Amino acid sequence: MTKITQYIEQANGKTLFSIEVIPPVKGNSINELIANIEPLMEFQPPFVDVTYHREEYLEKTQPDGSVKQVITRKRPGTIGICSSIMHRFKVDTVPHVLCGGFTKDETEDFLMDLHYLGIDNVLVLRGDPAKPFKTFKPRTNGHAYATELLQQVASMNRGAYLHEEAEQLDPTNFCIGVSAYPEKHFEAVDFDTDFKYLKDKVAAGADYIVTQMFFDNQKYFDFVNLCRAEGITIPIIPGLKPLSTKKQLGILPRLFHLDMPADFVKAVEDCENDAQARQVGIEWSIQQCKELMQFGVPVLHFYTMGKADNIYKVAKELF
Repeated sequence: MTKITQYIEQANGKTLFSIEVIPPVKGNSINELIANIEPLMEFQPPFVDVTYHREEYLEKTQPDGSVKQVITRKRPGTIGICSSIMHRFKVDTVPHVLCGGFTKDETEDFLMDLHYLGIDNVLVLRGDPAKPFKTFKPRTNGHAYATELLQQVASMNRGAYLHEEAEQLDPTNFCIGVSAYPEKHFEAVDFDTDFKYLKDKVAAGADYIVTQMFFDNQKYFDFVNLCRAEGITIPIIPGLKPLSTKKQLGILPRLFHLDMPADFVKAVEDCENDAQARQVGIEWSIQQCKELMQFGVPVLHFYTMGKADNIYKVAKELF
């Protein structure tokens, strides 16, 4: 398998196209996911990210009136999805590896399975709190921070596994991606603190960075320039999402703590319905991407959120 950094190097400055997909909800087949991805293969994405959704906690009333907390999984894991996408479309996949919901031993088992299947790219994340909780809590003997998880992956790349007495086992070969927030992670005290955590991840062995979505390119430009000034030289891939409904104008900033450009906000607010708002979102995304390509971004990485028709329209104008 080819590493993400190798794809970028082989492109010789040409901007690549990639997407992130969400596994289907429990009870649904992979067919809908495949149908969403298939049109986007026209633009030859070298890799597809596959998210991981951790367990959720529900309270269920028992026959005796007591309330019991039960664990449920709303979506399947990533390994099967990755294998299906690789087999169907002959592209590399990038599974998300989370701190949340895993012990260190379970993480090692997960990474060993990926290595066995020849999946050599991973995106390392802390992950969100398990629903319905508001704060993140690691499993007992699990990782609390993405940097700790990254260190475990990097150790396996050196042939160092948990609990093994042998001096060195066959090393894995993971290309390690990490996330970053041009507008600061919402839990961070301030931007400087958040940026320090990013520097820690790079120092621990991160190979490339993928940003949270943004709608103001200047936020990305300033972030990249700061990274370069601080000695961070690895690729920084912008994460993008075309707005698709008027309601998202309020939802996305609240969920992802984004700043929306004033002219974009006005254009969406002037729309009479979602169809018009969707078209504004497509047009804004096209211009945003053209500017990013002029800046020289290595990849335009789109968050599909389960739908891809508007991303297809954007990509059709660019690739």
